[in-house]
Amino acid sequence: MTLTGVAVGLAGALAVTRLFKSLLVGVSTNDGVSFAATTALLILVALVAAYVPARRAAAVDPLAALRHE
Repeated sequence: MTLTGVAVGLAGALAVTRLFKSLLVGVSTNDGVSFAATTALLILVALVAAYVPARRAAAVDPLAALRHE
C-alpha cells in the first residue's frame, strides 16, 4: 500500500510542478534529489509505523490473546 501511495504521490507531484514553478526558489521543478529524499523518508516512516505495532503483537502469547475475553 505504501508503494502504491508513493507512486501515485510522485505522479501527482510531477504533474503539479508546473503550477508551482513560480513558488520554487533555488530548486528546479524536476529536482531528483528532492523527490528521492522525500520518497525515502515516506517509505522509512511507513516501515517504522508498521514495525512498531508488529513487534508488540509478536511479543504476545497467541493462546493468551485468543482466550482473552
